[in-house]
Amino acid sequence: MTLKIVNPANGVLIQEMEEDGPAVVSQKAQSAWSGFASWSQAPLPERVRCLTLFREYLVRDEERLAQTLTSEMGKPVSQSRNEVKGVLGRIDFFLANVENQLKTRALATAGNTRERISWEPLGVIANISAWNYPFFVGANVFVPALLTGNAVLYKPSEFATLTGLHIAELLHEAGVPRDVFVPVVGGGATGAAILRQKLSGVFFTGSYATGKRIAAEAAAQLIKVQLELGGKDPVYVTDDVDIQAAAEATADGAFYNTGQSCCAVERIYVHEKIFDQFQEAFTNCVRKFKVGDPKDAGTYIGPLTRPTQLDVLDEQVRDALAHGAKLLCGGQRRTGPGNYFEPTVLGSATHAMEVMREESFGPIIGLQKVQTDEEALALMNDTTYGLTAAVFAREEARAERILARVHAGSAYWNCCDRVSPALPWSGRGNSGLGLTLSTYGIDAFLQPKAWHLRAPA
Repeated sequence: MTLKIVNPANGVLIQEMEEDGPAVVSQKAQSAWSGFASWSQAPLPERVRCLTLFREYLVRDEERLAQTLTSEMGKPVSQSRNEVKGVLGRIDFFLANVENQLKTRALATAGNTRERISWEPLGVIANISAWNYPFFVGANVFVPALLTGNAVLYKPSEFATLTGLHIAELLHEAGVPRDVFVPVVGGGATGAAILRQKLSGVFFTGSYATGKRIAAEAAAQLIKVQLELGGKDPVYVTDDVDIQAAAEATADGAFYNTGQSCCAVERIYVHEKIFDQFQEAFTNCVRKFKVGDPKDAGTYIGPLTRPTQLDVLDEQVRDALAHGAKLLCGGQRRTGPGNYFEPTVLGSATHAMEVMREESFGPIIGLQKVQTDEEALALMNDTTYGLTAAVFAREEARAERILARVHAGSAYWNCCDRVSPALPWSGRGNSGLGLTLSTYGIDAFLQPKAWHLRAPA
């Protein structure tokens, strides 16, 4: 099969390449097991040295990497540069903390019996990564996996293949053996072939539907499964905020990366006392976002990466208007080449509308009026997802009372769409299983060995 890499901004074919079929995938998996045997025994300083060099090469090649990412998935180039720069902090965190997480832990001693815990890598990890943030999402997995001694069978998304191959190229240049970080090229069929290999774990980022299928496939091997899936992330704006500041922050949280973020703001609830003022301020912010060529440094909204998502947004607008929403701006595809959809704000939204219940993953948002904090909380929890949730309020105590009862892995007060390498990234419900980042995101690639040591009498 041939993989066609197309520029979503203009529909122009960038490159064609052969997808890896079942035989090639099997060969690569066997190679990764061979690589694991030696890499797992390599001293930690050697693994650290390789990942430190990889970080340096990211800095060196920042512009090339950003331009490639923009060309194949349509991320505005200023945001592509931000991603390449932003991943450095995550790498630094893992480099700084891996040694401590690998330390053997001595426990109780009773008489002539000692107990301790040591740590071993899992083995060969399948890293089936995402296209919307290939550096962030990928590095969350392969950096701690490699540092802890695992081998990685890495399949970048078919919508970010060239970026994934650049990542592999830089890791190999930095000294990570080719049979330790093994890129696999292809789409869904290639991903399915990976799951038929002998593996120690599967780490997937993508949709709930695909994640559910992966979990079912992996169950046959009884291996570790970690799924970072979608979200329908809510924001509640209380009645005592700085309206303009809240509007600017939530607009950026909703439309950054053209709304194609798992943790993008996807629905906004606003207290009735300030609803009209907030709605006007928010819509004015969105109208100022520049839509255009993602290679233009001033562009904020680029094309959608997947053309099929245009149909999803068309349907959400149609459904919302049919249920009484008010179209405040946007609402349609942009004429001309490319997968462009105008940034869209829908007022008078309700949970009768798909835009407030189903993942949008595009530049569209609904605003709904609420009367009380309790009503906002109930609506925020009216979802099968649970990735992030935010409250904008003057008083921290008020925000914390609400956020403590929201079913979400991350809680934000007066901010949104934010990730920190020191904090675990996890979801509830259909937003996934397991976690990345923080020291727990290092532990995810380790298995403990319990030692019972008794000296002779």
